[in-house]
Amino acid sequence: MDSLAQVAIFLAAAVVAVPLFRFLRLSSILGYIAAGLIIGPWGLGLISDVDAILHDAEFGVVLLLFVIGLELQPTRLWVLRRTVFGLGSAQVLLCTAALAAAAWLTGLGPAAAVTVGFGLSLSSTALVLQVLAERGQLKMQHGRAAFGILLFQDLAVLPALAVLPLLSPDGGGAPASGRWWVGLASLIAVIVAIVVGGRVLLRPALRLVARIRSAEVFTAAALLTVIGTSLAVSKVGLSMALGAFMAGVLLADSEFRHELEADIEPFKGLLLGLFFIAVGMSANLGLLLSEPLTVVAVTAAVLAIKTVAVALLGKLAHLSADAAWRLGFALPAGGEFAFVLFTLAAREHILTGPTADVLVLAVTLSMMVGPLIASAYELTLHRLFAPAAAPEFDAIDERDNRVIIAGFGRFGQIVARVLRARRIAFTALDVSQTHVDFVRRFGNKVYYGDASRLDLLRAAGCESADIFVLAIDDVEASVRTAQLVRTQFPDLRLFARARSRQHAFALMEAGVEYIIRETYLSSLEMAEMILQALGTAPAEARSAVRKFRRHDEQTLLEQFAVKDDEEKMIAATRESAHQLEKLFEADAAAPGGQRRVLEKAQGAGD
Repeated sequence: MDSLAQVAIFLAAAVVAVPLFRFLRLSSILGYIAAGLIIGPWGLGLISDVDAILHDAEFGVVLLLFVIGLELQPTRLWVLRRTVFGLGSAQVLLCTAALAAAAWLTGLGPAAAVTVGFGLSLSSTALVLQVLAERGQLKMQHGRAAFGILLFQDLAVLPALAVLPLLSPDGGGAPASGRWWVGLASLIAVIVAIVVGGRVLLRPALRLVARIRSAEVFTAAALLTVIGTSLAVSKVGLSMALGAFMAGVLLADSEFRHELEADIEPFKGLLLGLFFIAVGMSANLGLLLSEPLTVVAVTAAVLAIKTVAVALLGKLAHLSADAAWRLGFALPAGGEFAFVLFTLAAREHILTGPTADVLVLAVTLSMMVGPLIASAYELTLHRLFAPAAAPEFDAIDERDNRVIIAGFGRFGQIVARVLRARRIAFTALDVSQTHVDFVRRFGNKVYYGDASRLDLLRAAGCESADIFVLAIDDVEASVRTAQLVRTQFPDLRLFARARSRQHAFALMEAGVEYIIRETYLSSLEMAEMILQALGTAPAEARSAVRKFRRHDEQTLLEQFAVKDDEEKMIAATRESAHQLEKLFEADAAAPGGQRRVLEKAQGAGD
């Protein structure tokens, strides 16, 4: 069958199966897998060369990880480090130990049991992330934890491939151990090349392509970026998906982020669908007919052990009961890497051929059943663990106020009290129902609502207001709201409160011009009082504080320009401190300067 006919079959199967499953309120991934079962060797037999299709379709997973990388700025990735290396490593170790123990009890040897345990402990990155994205749960507590675990699993692939030959009873470990240092050096070299190349070469190259103003050429450049990075990483044994993820992270804070995502999205969707169709076609349903009890028992054991183990780890990681169980039901299915691992293990004679076939089929079935049991949890048990449903947001009846205050904590309340004293009407929003109920008892007009939602901002009258005061406590929600306001209401002047210097950087990046760090002005006021208490004249103390404030605000701008370069950031901070020291030394040495005043004060005290 020619390739064009195969493409027509794939498209027809997807067009029929996916809408049907979506109509039944099931995941589209199940539709793709079902389509693969129907057209594959154990169905209608329309497609036979499954391995080649599965290999090509894995590029969809590569594109998925690239798009996810684009959405993760390096600062956010650094925040996830505990989840990736803490929760991720704990999941792999605990699930490997539990599944290996179960395999050993069935009669497998230690090496075979560990191989089976590790292979089954991994989950499908494409499957889990796609299901979470469909449900809008990627940014929820369990969604972030699932992403961190999946990222660590991708990192664990390389050591697994290096150790596997060492477990072979044929003595294949000797040459592999001799190449260990070469492989590690190659890995480090490629990672350094990707990071340096992404910073030094990739962005200038994309700027040059963008100047041509040809959408087709820019799309080609985007695909070349993904393919080139993935191939480079695959040469040293890492997964192509991990290389694509690294490239996405490097471009996450570039001006091309949204353009790249829009160009890649159509290719990603089609190839991911093809990947799941290929997974369905690869299932050896003959084993399900010849050894049904064995296959079902293995599949059920994998799903049960991983669900309970991951949910337990979620609780130990201080997730809520509902989030922990959602995490457990998100990750029970096997992953596509198990196909590769079990095939290699059979080739190295660590596993027998029939055992590997049963495991591959069990992984395939778990990928089919996994989204179903997650949906069942959402429909049934979720109600037992979920907190009480939050009340609906208030309907806002004031739309003509000039000022809107988002976040009615201590900071927002002080602003509101000053406005009320001047008889300036305002609309206040806060996402905490308890907080809203409390402040209303004192006569404040506050509405319960999430200011990061566009529909609520429009209802609050952002289109006609003059000032938007951003006083939200949560940093991520604050930045998200700032980005939304700047994008949707560009004429609305935005005054923001920042909890820290990094928060201020994020707000500046979102386009906010008026920023106050919450403890900054009070600290300066206390510094002025301390200078006066030490004997400095009031006018001189005020001058010193004003001079420090001007210098610090200039330093903030300089640091913002190099915030993504750690070395330049450190250099800018040291240079700023040196300049400030010189500035005050010059003032103190001047006639009538601060030093003489302090000396007189100390002399009087003595």
